[in-house]
Amino acid sequence: MTPQRLEKLANMPMPFGKYKGRILMDLPEPYLVWFAGKGFPEGEIGILLQILYEVKLNGLEDVLRPLKRSYT
Repeated sequence: MTPQRLEKLANMPMPFGKYKGRILMDLPEPYLVWFAGKGFPEGEIGILLQILYEVKLNGLEDVLRPLKRSYT
């Protein structure tokens, strides 16, 4: 887990699937649980989703909130 990956979790949109376009940190926990059961995708997105799963599983979402950029 690196600071750069945490920043991506707070700002990167989901690139595919049911929640395409939603910021990763805003993905619902059941979706991440589904990936944990079925297998995370390959590559960086899979790594990010695994980290996010652990963050949400342990109730650490507050760590990501200050990293979210404001687009006003």
